[in-house]
Amino acid sequence: MQSDSIIIIPTYNEKENIRNIITAIFDLGGSYDILVIDDGSPDGTAAIVKQMQTEQPFESRLHLMERSGKLGLGTAYIAGFKWALQREQYRYVFEMDADFSHSPKDVPRLYAACHDEGYDLAIGSRYVSGVNVVNWPMGRVLMSYYASKYVRLITGMKIHDTTAGFKCYRREVLEAIDLDNIRFKGYAFQIEMKFTAYKLGFRIKEVSVVFVNRQLGTSKMSGGIFGEAMFGVIRLKWDSIRGKFKRKKE
Repeated sequence: MQSDSIIIIPTYNEKENIRNIITAIFDLGGSYDILVIDDGSPDGTAAIVKQMQTEQPFESRLHLMERSGKLGLGTAYIAGFKWALQREQYRYVFEMDADFSHSPKDVPRLYAACHDEGYDLAIGSRYVSGVNVVNWPMGRVLMSYYASKYVRLITGMKIHDTTAGFKCYRREVLEAIDLDNIRFKGYAFQIEMKFTAYKLGFRIKEVSVVFVNRQLGTSKMSGGIFGEAMFGVIRLKWDSIRGKFKRKKE
């Protein structure tokens, strides 16, 4: 049976996690294909994916896009979105991390919010029902939580977890957004995509999830990412005031 969903997983040096996360997703039993976008990982992450592509049951449902270096999370997802939109069978497009901070068991819940409940964008939210974060240093929890509060205040979005990176889009959302005009690469990319969907009038649901800090591998987070988000939000609000958020012209 042909899958109607693609899960995009950007990677950089995720050899400790990549086989396990791919296996866990396929073990769900749903019709989820996977696209790994690897930014030239020197640890051999792409080689592991290539090996898995020769194995059952991954062969026709596991895809790999290799890029020449660290080009940014946002550009990886944009490349993945365009790849998915070129293939008509994919009605639902996911963003997901490779390090198990996003539980594969929550994938069907995001899918159900879009497929069964009719929402256009489902967000795996850490903050819609309290603070559901495990094994993060308190300083990082507070920074993330109050960053989302700040974004809500500036933009007016009724979304609790504005920087969440675990999402399911209906195809129509990505078709309506001018992906070539999405400018940010880090945390601000996640905010910009949500804000754009919000301004275009799409229906958004936050699905409560528990975010667990990675056990293996190294975090790719940096201070510059937070700076981009801080000042990027002001720019997004200004663009909104100027009426720049419009559906992509066919």
